[in-house]
Amino acid sequence: AARAATRSRRREGAGPRLTAARDPMTVSIAVVLCVLLAALVVLATTRVAPDAVFVAALTVLLAAPVPGPDGWRIGVLGVDEALAGFANPGLLTIAALFVVVAGLRDTGAIDWIASGLLGRPRGERAALMRVVAPVAGLSVFLNNTPVVAMMIPAVQDWAKRLGIAPSRLLLPLSYAGILGGTCALIGTSTNLVVAGLVLAHEGLPPFGMFDITWIGLPATVAGGLLLVWFGPALLPDRAAAAHSLADPREYTLELLIPDGSPLSDRTVDEAGLRHLPGGFLIQIERGGDLLAPVGPEQVLRAGDRLLFAGVVDSIRDLVRTRGLVVATDQVFKLDSPRHRRRLFEAVVAPSSVLAGASVRGAAFRNRFHGAVIAVARNGARVRGKVGDILLHAGDLLLVEADRDFDERAGRSGDFLLVRSLEDSTPRTHERAPLALAVLAAMVAAVTTGLYPMPVAALLAAAVMVTTRCCTVMGARRAIDWSVLVVVGASLGVGAAMERSGAAALLAEGLVGAFSGPWIQLGAVFAATALLTSAISNAAAVALMFSVATATAAGAGVDSRPFLVAVMMGGSACFATPIGYQTNLMVYGPGGYRFGDFVRAGLPLTALVGVVTVALTPLVFPFVPA
Repeated sequence: AARAATRSRRREGAGPRLTAARDPMTVSIAVVLCVLLAALVVLATTRVAPDAVFVAALTVLLAAPVPGPDGWRIGVLGVDEALAGFANPGLLTIAALFVVVAGLRDTGAIDWIASGLLGRPRGERAALMRVVAPVAGLSVFLNNTPVVAMMIPAVQDWAKRLGIAPSRLLLPLSYAGILGGTCALIGTSTNLVVAGLVLAHEGLPPFGMFDITWIGLPATVAGGLLLVWFGPALLPDRAAAAHSLADPREYTLELLIPDGSPLSDRTVDEAGLRHLPGGFLIQIERGGDLLAPVGPEQVLRAGDRLLFAGVVDSIRDLVRTRGLVVATDQVFKLDSPRHRRRLFEAVVAPSSVLAGASVRGAAFRNRFHGAVIAVARNGARVRGKVGDILLHAGDLLLVEADRDFDERAGRSGDFLLVRSLEDSTPRTHERAPLALAVLAAMVAAVTTGLYPMPVAALLAAAVMVTTRCCTVMGARRAIDWSVLVVVGASLGVGAAMERSGAAALLAEGLVGAFSGPWIQLGAVFAATALLTSAISNAAAVALMFSVATATAAGAGVDSRPFLVAVMMGGSACFATPIGYQTNLMVYGPGGYRFGDFVRAGLPLTALVGVVTVALTPLVFPFVPA
C-alpha cells in the first residue's frame, strides 16, 4: 500500500524529495552506508590493519556533518554512543579470556587438551575433522567464545607439529565453534538474546533448551562436512612468518626423562618426538649405552638422556614439552623462579672470556646468572654434552635466564648480539591441573547461571594471576589489543547503522520485496546474516526480531519459524571477519585477509541457509496465527 501511494504521488508530481530539510535521516543513512562500504572495500583490497580501518570509520562517523531536526550537527553519533562499544561487556569478556588462555598456555594445560582432543591425524582432511568435531561438540554445551579462545594456541602448536599452515585450521576452528553454538540455547549469545526477547514478548511460547537442535545439528553436520571435504580448496595456505634469528643453524640440546614422566614407557612416536618441525632426535643415552639411530618404536625409559638437533623454534618447543627437563643441572641452580625466566640467543664475541673455554669451565651461571641449554655453530651440529662443549667466537648460545639477562650480557662485552625469544617462558606443568580446574569452574559458573559470562571470565583471569598460573606481565602481553579495538569500533559502527535507520532500511527492504512464507523465511535468514556481517550479533537479532514477528503477522502464520531463522541467521556470520568475535580472534593468528573469509564463508553461509529454510517449516510448521 505504501509503495502504491508513493507511485500515485509521483504520478501527480508530488514525489518525496530527499533533501536535508525534509528527510534528514536519509542523509545520515547515506553517510553510514558509504562509510561502511568504504571500510569493507579497504579491508577487501588492501592489507591495512582492521583496527586502523574501523577506528578511521568510527572517526568519520563522529566527525561528519549531518542534518538534524534543528539544523546541521556534527556526527551521526554522539561521542558517548560511538565509544560505548569500548565499555561493552563482551569486549571485557574477550580481554579476560585472553588472560585465562595465557594461564592455560603457560602451565601447559593446553598441551593436555590438545593431546586429548586433537591426537595425531594422517593427512589434512583428518586434521580438519579432529578440529571441527570436538570444537563443535564442546560448543553445544559451552559458550563458543571461550572454547575457541582456549583452542587457538593449541591448534597453532599442533599445526606446526603436523607441518600444516595455521591458516588451514584456525578458520575452521572458528566456524566449528559458531556451528556448534547453534545447537542449543546456551551455545551462543545470539540464541540467548532471541530467547530473552521471546520471554519478554507476551503471547509467544518460550524456546526450550534444545528446540533449536533440530535445525542447528543438521546445519552443523552439513557445515562440518563442507569444511572437511572442501576446506582444502577454500582455505588459504599462508605460512606464518619466521621469527628465529638463525633458522638454518642447528642447535644441539640434551633433555632428560625424569622419574614419573608421562613419556616413560611410551615409544618415540607415541611421545610425539618423531617428525618434529625443524628438529630430530639424534640419540638416546641409557646407563652409559648409546642408542642410535633412534627408531619410532624405541621405548623411552625414566633416566634416558635424549640428544636433539634442531632450529631455534623446534628447540624452544622441546624445552616446553611436558615430561622432559633440560639435562644440565645449571638450570635448576638459578636463583630466579622458572616462571620468571625466558630464553635468549647470544652470540659469543671474539674477545669474550667464553671463547676457548667450556660452558662449565667458564662458570657461565655464576658470571652471567643464566644457564646455557643449547649451542649452534655455523650451521653444523656440535657434538657432546652442553657443559663440555668448547666455545668458539661466533657460537650461538641458547640461554635460560631471568628477563634482565639481555641488559647484563649487553653491558659485559662478551657477546656480539643478545636477543630475547618471544613466548619462551618455561611451562609450569605442576600448575596445569589448577589451571584446568579454574577453566572448569568458570564454565560451570556460567552454565548454572551463578555468574554472567563477563564476571566469570574476570574471576577466572584474577585466579590465574593470583595462583601464578600466569604472571601479571604475561597477562598484559596475552591480551590482543588490536582485536579489542576492532570489536569496540565495530560496535560503534553498528550503533550508527541502528541510530541512522540504515539497518532497518536494509532489513525491511529485503524482507518486504518477497511474498509467501517459505520465501519470506529465506529472506529473514538472509537479512539477519547480512546485518550480522555489519553490526553486532545481538544488535542484528534484536532488530530482526521485530521484523520477523511483523513478517509472520503479515503472512498470517505463527512467528516461531521466523524466529528460528533469526537465530540461525544471527550465527551464520562466516563471510566477514567482523561477523562474529571468534572470527576476529583467529584473524591475526591465522594471517588471514578479508577475502579469505568471503571465499570460505559464503558457501558455508549459503549451506546453513538452505538447511535452515528446508527444515524449519518441517519442525516448526507454518500454522495459522
